[in-house]
Amino acid sequence: MRPDDRPAPSAERDDRLDGRDETRNERADRNWEELLQELRVMQTGTQILTGFLLAVAFTPRFEDMDEFQRDVYVVLVALAALATILALAPVGMHRALFGSSRKPELVRVAARIVKIDLVAISALTIGVTTLIIDFTVNRAAGLIALVSSLIGVLLLWLVLPKLVHREAERGRREAGRN
Repeated sequence: MRPDDRPAPSAERDDRLDGRDETRNERADRNWEELLQELRVMQTGTQILTGFLLAVAFTPRFEDMDEFQRDVYVVLVALAALATILALAPVGMHRALFGSSRKPELVRVAARIVKIDLVAISALTIGVTTLIIDFTVNRAAGLIALVSSLIGVLLLWLVLPKLVHREAERGRREAGRN
């Protein structure tokens, strides 16, 4: 409520029908905090995979890798660098735009960057799994790991959210009938 206990004019309030009564800036602040939490989780996983990849190059068995495995390794190091850069980009943008009243735009762009980073991290995770299985077992097992990991990512990151969304929509429609 405003100091005089009158509700804010409707033009200032959010028009989304999600049960929240937020201004555009309040929504941006909340969404920014949620994005930062996601970035923290993503960055931790990326750091672990990057650390693993960097350590591999300094092990005696690195020389035992065949040409394909080394090529995959180099691609994975590049993906790890890309994933790290993408995860840091929203923070850098926030610093560059701090105090300029551009948070809603920052959140929109950062959300897109996070989606791109998820693709990079999924490719990195699938690639690291493939490389490890290929190197420790054999090429066929590595390819099975590749396909299995890809299917797992697609199911958990694309199919499952669609199913959850569909179920939520069904629940809203049924609640509207009652």
